[in-house]
Amino acid sequence: MKENTISKQLSKATASLEAAGIDTARLDAEVLLAYVLNSRRLALYVHVAQELTDEQIKRYENLILRRLERIPVAYLVGHKEFMGLNFAVTPDVLIPRPDTEVLAQGVIEHLQDFSGRAIEIADIGTGSGAICISILKFLDNAIADAVDVSAKALDIARFNAEKFNVTDRINFYEGSLFEPLAGKKFDVVISNPPYVLSGDMDNLQPEISTEPRIALDGGADGLDFYRQIIDAAPNFLNDDGFLAVEVGANQADAVVKLINETGAFSYTQVWKDLANIERVVAAWKK
Repeated sequence: MKENTISKQLSKATASLEAAGIDTARLDAEVLLAYVLNSRRLALYVHVAQELTDEQIKRYENLILRRLERIPVAYLVGHKEFMGLNFAVTPDVLIPRPDTEVLAQGVIEHLQDFSGRAIEIADIGTGSGAICISILKFLDNAIADAVDVSAKALDIARFNAEKFNVTDRINFYEGSLFEPLAGKKFDVVISNPPYVLSGDMDNLQPEISTEPRIALDGGADGLDFYRQIIDAAPNFLNDDGFLAVEVGANQADAVVKLINETGAFSYTQVWKDLANIERVVAAWKK
């Protein structure tokens, strides 16, 4: 078989990635080649003998070299699927993860029977906008204010809002946490704040270390942003409104304790992900 076929190029790329210790070598090789060919991964198996042009091979080899530098596939192809939607991503935003779908799905579930008026949502630290925009796509009566300290992240979020046709139901604000939302009230406040311990930042997987540090570093105990969000949230929630935040592994108990210490919430729930890890803490205002 010729060296320039899909089959040979996939095998060569997979071997290189495996040798570098990348666990998802075959998957990454397929996703990157499908990206170069502007096709679906399934098509690679249907057309294994298809010959690539010199330009296609060069593009593919350059992508594999960048993957060997541990740049995440999502950054290389410029998008990542979340909640069945294909969100644009760049190194200016955290890559949406399947675990975070627990937050979006839980909020949708608790709001789907809401009737009578628009549901008002505040998304604190929106990043790519994946969580908030997904909720808007599934709840036609939801509107949102999305905040991020990064202007570049907000550019990506605006792009995604336009891509999914929700620009008329979402406003974006540059600023820290709740600062741009002074005087407003919401039915739900959502956030996936930074929660990696500062001392662990230098020991992250190489791929994760390429993501924005500002979206990862949660302070000495990983809880800096939870303290600020939990302390401020009651002032921005309507009566019976709720707060829902993603948490890192083994952080749920500490976040529940912070919530209970405020005395502003009537009860809490913890939502688990598919691996049975406590992934989201939700709390209802008194």
